[in-house]
Amino acid sequence: MRELAPGIHSLGHAKGGHVRAFLIEDGGELSLVDTLFENDARLIFDAIRRLGRSASDLKQIAITHGHRSHLGGVAALKRASGATVYSHPWEADIVSGDRRAQPVTLRPMQTVRLIPFQLGLRFNRPRHVGCPVDEALSDGDAFGPLEVLHIPGHSPGHLGFHWAERGLLISGDAIATWPEFCPGWKAFTLNERQHTESLRRMAALEPRVVGVGHGEAITDRADERVHQLAA
Repeated sequence: MRELAPGIHSLGHAKGGHVRAFLIEDGGELSLVDTLFENDARLIFDAIRRLGRSASDLKQIAITHGHRSHLGGVAALKRASGATVYSHPWEADIVSGDRRAQPVTLRPMQTVRLIPFQLGLRFNRPRHVGCPVDEALSDGDAFGPLEVLHIPGHSPGHLGFHWAERGLLISGDAIATWPEFCPGWKAFTLNERQHTESLRRMAALEPRVVGVGHGEAITDRADERVHQLAA
């Protein structure tokens, strides 16, 4: 667990492509963006305990998009906490397990290290434990202290989150730092035009810290680096 800014904790592990989730403390409540790869959510439960909190303090969970690496723990966390689960409407039936995420090309477009994830999405393996979405999130909504950004391209209902006061951007898979710094995994980008527009929108926010979907957060010259991608 790494604190990116006051009250903003990055959680992650090597599974799911060095996937990351973000635990936010605001007042007496906890909010969570994404749920890592493991179905039992053990790393997230451990992080909550390390903060001296309990699962019942987790009040809301937002899913950036419906890819397996980000959905693993959602059902276990919902059972333990009763938290409200949110996603963009387009992603909701993927989160619930009623629809498969759109497949992507199997061609190696960056590195062969991503091929296992392309295969997993193509064949829907391993499956996550489905969890119904309670409420929809749209552009401009509030999620705890965060502003919701609809930043499509990687997927139609892809969401990001912005905390202007703390200079934080959560980009989801629109930006990655594993296996390299890049505008997301190219093979997984479904709409290049929308993705480019989303990158430009994120760059205009001039973030000081960027929590990405895969890899370590960007904490040095984050604004310059996001502008680099948008260009």
